Amino acid sequence: MVAPPDNNVLWARSLHVSLGGSPALTGVSLEVREGEILAVGGPRGCGKTTLLQCLSGQLVPQQGEVWFNSTPVHTMGPVVRERLRRDRFGWIDPEPALVPELTAWENVALPLMLRGVPNRPSRKAACEWLERLDIGSCGRKRPHALLQAERQRVAIARALVTEPTVLFADEPTAPLHRADRAHVLRTLTTAARSHGITVVLATHDAEVATLADRTVQLLDGRRVNSLRVPGPSSGLLTAPADPYSSNPAGPYTSNPAGPSAEGTACSLSV
Repeated sequence: MVAPPDNNVLWARSLHVSLGGSPALTGVSLEVREGEILAVGGPRGCGKTTLLQCLSGQLVPQQGEVWFNSTPVHTMGPVVRERLRRDRFGWIDPEPALVPELTAWENVALPLMLRGVPNRPSRKAACEWLERLDIGSCGRKRPHALLQAERQRVAIARALVTEPTVLFADEPTAPLHRADRAHVLRTLTTAARSHGITVVLATHDAEVATLADRTVQLLDGRRVNSLRVPGPSSGLLTAPADPYSSNPAGPYTSNPAGPSAEGTACSLSV
């Protein structure tokens, strides 16, 4: 096992994954810096989702290493990986998998309630995130009464409400129209930057990737290049990939007790 470099929140080396007998990842190496928004680009079927699943501990690679803050994720048992995902990671799917019987704020608050956070602070945090994502007025509506873009923002708020260290977003705006896609992505990236949340974003849309600090391209399960795009914290650079340029920041510790209480709460009654 090779120890990772310093100052990266995530670090992966030589990942190999086969699914159904076909190679999904072939020797992919990657580093993600703390607070960075990293886009993983490439056509559908190139291995983007598989890479995010490996980085988040959902999938253990057949070969290679994945480290989170100097802790080897690839050697963790299933229970420890599940706790890591619950305490430190957030995940957004292409389609918002909301609980239809729950209101928007209840869907957002659900991860906190499952952790044992009492109803009142869970509701307050959920309402604050709905306000930040410009859908505070939707808090009492159930998913069937929401537009597709609103449902996706509820899913984003649910992923952000625990203020994860890393947010994994797998084609989070794929089902949306172009105008909604741009608005939702800007909202997501702004919220992540304001709270220092690292984002790993899978997308096949070049316009979406421009909102990231860097773009890593995959093709047929291989990393082909790395681009730094214009953003709030970076200039425009084009360079070959260097997966060993920086390292994890510190040991994995348990998640803080609850979400930040800052923000403007929407008014909801139960």
